[in-house]
Amino acid sequence: MAETAPVLVNHRPFEPNPILSLHSIDLSIIKAHDSIAVVDDVEIPTVDYFMLFSDDLDEQSKALEYIGHVCKDFGFFYLVNHGISDSVFEGVFKGISDFFNPTEIESRKQYEKKNPIDRIRWGLRSSPGENREYLKIIAHPQYHCPTKPSGFSESMEEYFKGLREVVQGLGKAVSKALGFEECYIEKAFKLGTGFDVSAMNLYPPNFRSKGSIGVPDHTDPGFFVSLIQDVNGGLQVFSNDGNCINVNMPPNAIFINLGDHLEILTNGKYKSHVHRVVVDNNKVKRISVATLHGPSLDAFVSPAPEFVDDSHPPAYRGMTYKQSLQANGSDEIDVQSSIEQIRL
Repeated sequence: MAETAPVLVNHRPFEPNPILSLHSIDLSIIKAHDSIAVVDDVEIPTVDYFMLFSDDLDEQSKALEYIGHVCKDFGFFYLVNHGISDSVFEGVFKGISDFFNPTEIESRKQYEKKNPIDRIRWGLRSSPGENREYLKIIAHPQYHCPTKPSGFSESMEEYFKGLREVVQGLGKAVSKALGFEECYIEKAFKLGTGFDVSAMNLYPPNFRSKGSIGVPDHTDPGFFVSLIQDVNGGLQVFSNDGNCINVNMPPNAIFINLGDHLEILTNGKYKSHVHRVVVDNNKVKRISVATLHGPSLDAFVSPAPEFVDDSHPPAYRGMTYKQSLQANGSDEIDVQSSIEQIRL
């Protein structure tokens, strides 16, 4: 837990549109990069992790009520006072930068896709639809990482250790915000053996980009996806009302975007949100670490009875997390969204 004193969170009042939902947005419009306005003046909410566990029960209650509002009306937020130090962040970005040394591309080719059960995978993409260099690893329940360059694996392992505490903490906080016991999500997703995949990205890649899109529009499977970056610029998220919002994170913050399986579990009460990365405005290289925090591969996820009634019939098919990752033909480490295949 961070030593920083609790701070009150200030945010602009948000009036959700009760009619328009994420999934009523015309995705063909979203995919036309130049046809939708990008806004900077919509304030992304900030959640203080420390306050969710405050010894002051009144402050804790307010923080839990707030995160419930943010999850329902936004679906994404900045997380601050999360307990992961600046020095850990610095070690992560240095290690990734060293790994992506442009003179060492040949050595990285040993991690190109060879098998669907790869636990470490590297790739280069340069096309109108995707421009990045990436390294994907399984971070939990077993940790896998290249051993070179020196110190890289150790820096990433330290970061993921802190991140697992955040995963467990947010599981408790979101459970209580929903009105349940704090272990509700832990039990539903079997978070102790949750399947976490991390993608370390370099934008633009180590060659000339061939398009404006770093990563195309998508949602992510799992409980939530966490993201950190060394410089702002590139990440955009679509709000409930269809705004495309530039993500400009506070220093040492973690961007949290809810995942498909929290949407499935809550039968659509909490929604995952479309997001993307653009590279056409990049002035310098940008490093990001996006980690998808999933249920256990054998966890069966379906709309929970608490969110189903005559007015809200089940909107998604139930299946194990592993089955959902394979529903659109991808393998486990690619962790592609299959929510459209799961939706009833």
